[in-house]
Amino acid sequence: MLDTQPLFRRIIIVGATSAIANQCAKIWLTAQSAELILIGRDELKLKQITSDLKIRSPQSSISSIFVNFLDEKSIQETTQLICEERLPDIVLIAQGALPNQEECQHNLNVCRAALEINGISPILFTEGFAKFMAKADFGRIIVIGSVAGDRGRQSNYVYGAAKAMVHRYIEGLQHRIAGHCHNLSILLVKPGPTATPMTRHLQAAGASLASAETVALEIVEASNKHKTQLYTPKKWGIIMFLIRHLPSFIFNKIRI
Repeated sequence: MLDTQPLFRRIIIVGATSAIANQCAKIWLTAQSAELILIGRDELKLKQITSDLKIRSPQSSISSIFVNFLDEKSIQETTQLICEERLPDIVLIAQGALPNQEECQHNLNVCRAALEINGISPILFTEGFAKFMAKADFGRIIVIGSVAGDRGRQSNYVYGAAKAMVHRYIEGLQHRIAGHCHNLSILLVKPGPTATPMTRHLQAAGASLASAETVALEIVEASNKHKTQLYTPKKWGIIMFLIRHLPSFIFNKIRI
């Protein structure tokens, strides 16, 4: 049976209901059949995406797992179960939510939830998979961060703080495996504002955003080349370089 072929690439997507993650899955399945395991926290939406991908790639093996993204025990059990069964070729960590900055300022429960789902949860999943993949020196791990993590800005600094935490964590993980892992690559992705359900309010306001398809294509290409960091679209690398290096006395006069 094709769905038990050991040569199928094993791809794990955490936060599989994300628009960017969904596009990455479509690109991978278009290139070749795969064993795809989708992990999400919205059970109904997860089932819908699983069904759609099965129609697109009937020869692939596609399954889904519902996990509490803020429960470290569930995360540990899930990553261990998957890796002990068979190591993944690719792991994509893509979960996140864009909070309302003002709401975070006035409601500490909202503030905490934003930090946990955008910062702590991706780190716990990454660490759970890295434990096994680093030991075997095998595979690719892709983590979606954000340009918001490059410098704190008044418009989204709680979200940015969570993404900055992810950035520092990946930096440390890459440093940890350097020198003794030659076949495991870890890619941190920093998308600029992208047209997804998460940015619907920006689209309604007329903002020009990158498409999820474009961002996903650049992620897959960068991962294939074993890159360690990607700004997508590429112009955001230049934009954030300038923002990071603006002196504070100038930066603090700009409302962004």
